[in-house]
Amino acid sequence: MKPRFVFVHGNQTTHWSFAWAAWLKEELEALGFETFFETMPDSVMARSEYWLPFLKEQVGAGEQDVIIGWSSGAVAAMRYAENNRLLGSILVSPCYTDLGDEDEKQSGYYETPWQWGKIKANQAKIALISGDDDPYIPQAEFEYIVERLEAISIKILGGKHFLERERFPELLDYIKQTYTAS
Repeated sequence: MKPRFVFVHGNQTTHWSFAWAAWLKEELEALGFETFFETMPDSVMARSEYWLPFLKEQVGAGEQDVIIGWSSGAVAAMRYAENNRLLGSILVSPCYTDLGDEDEKQSGYYETPWQWGKIKANQAKIALISGDDDPYIPQAEFEYIVERLEAISIKILGGKHFLERERFPELLDYIKQTYTAS
């Protein structure tokens, strides 16, 4: 059975189809994967009190799903995996602290200690994709998460925060290599 890919965008988003997201949805569906790409509730603030229940109750993200989380969406994916089994997650430009940003602080993701062991135990595969020159997230944040989750780390030279891209072939290549092999 092929997994379903659930895309969770970042905060400050008014529609899910920014940059490379629409391209990725089309590519995944061409490969025969089921997808869930929709604008999350409370999409600008991206608060956990709305996003985590939405992933559970509306999306039904579970053991046959891979969450592709970008930025705040990757943070939501990690918090979701603390209490829910997934097939895997692909964390694009995540962080584990609020970075001193008031909007991030109000999101509710950083108030309690991270349960790294549960995040790992509740999924079979975890990858982290980051730009080597991300202007928003310090490299130390990526390294810390990779170490705690023992995640596959894919660093993209000149990737920044992946906002300007219309395509994301490195992400698609990882998916093909990891989830299409029988």
